[in-house]
Amino acid sequence: MTIQEIPAGMLGDFPRHPDGEGSVQVQLDPDIRIDTAKVFAVYGKGGIGKSTTSSNLSVAFSKLGKRVLQIGCDPKHDSTFTLTKCLVPTVIDILESVDFHAEELRPSDYVYEGYNGVMCVEAGGPPAGTGCGGYVVGQTVKLLKQHHLLEDTDVVVFDVLGDVVCGGFAAPLQHAERALIVTANDFDSIFAMNRIAAAIQAKAKHYGVRIGGVIANRSVNTDEIDRFNGAVGLKRLAHLPDLDVIRRSRLKKSTLFEMDDADGLEHAKSEYLRLAQMLWDGVEPLDAQPMRDRDIFDFLGFD
Repeated sequence: MTIQEIPAGMLGDFPRHPDGEGSVQVQLDPDIRIDTAKVFAVYGKGGIGKSTTSSNLSVAFSKLGKRVLQIGCDPKHDSTFTLTKCLVPTVIDILESVDFHAEELRPSDYVYEGYNGVMCVEAGGPPAGTGCGGYVVGQTVKLLKQHHLLEDTDVVVFDVLGDVVCGGFAAPLQHAERALIVTANDFDSIFAMNRIAAAIQAKAKHYGVRIGGVIANRSVNTDEIDRFNGAVGLKRLAHLPDLDVIRRSRLKKSTLFEMDDADGLEHAKSEYLRLAQMLWDGVEPLDAQPMRDRDIFDFLGFD
């Protein structure tokens, strides 16, 4: 029996298997793979702007003529609302409505078309304190494969919950080709980035995922990000300043590509388009060497 066949509430009885050094993590069905698209997983500290980044990056890919699917991996299911203009039902909610008889579902039950043709799925998650996020991600990819939706997709963007890197919410790394880390030019964001990089490197020992690079977000400067990147072997791919138009775009349930002209808007859109083209063309994998917690504390501390 594979984890995809088990309702979320029964996961506590499932025998877990080791995955990586010193960890016990979710094992996804090895036959459920995404082979027909470029797959990116977006991570970062909670509240850093991953959903904003993911949605605008998805639109940028679509502006390049690519067929894009964005998968939100957060129980809040708010990853795609700037694309769809609403909070769409989650895969786990839809599965519960049919008592987990996935064969009764149609693509239109859980896949929604957003701005500029970006297809949107909210995997969702189990209720707080129960179940496992890895189960939900596995079920979502399984459904997409069963309905042949991935065959018509060029790019898949996983937008992943906060900086949680347990076996469940690290599950997108088992599907991704490149992991992207969103950060700001401050201690907390860079500290989280270091731990996320360590988790990705652990997964890279067993899966094809590699760190693609860092996206600086909500930051006037990038000096601390760049200093840290230089020390551990990471690379900044893009820089999105702290612009008021980005804040307003969330309030308007819109991507930046739908906003009226505002200070810094054209630069931000151009940066997303440049990033999308760079990722499509391919970025070199980064063999980062994350710091120990105490070392990064000293590295980023005051003189």
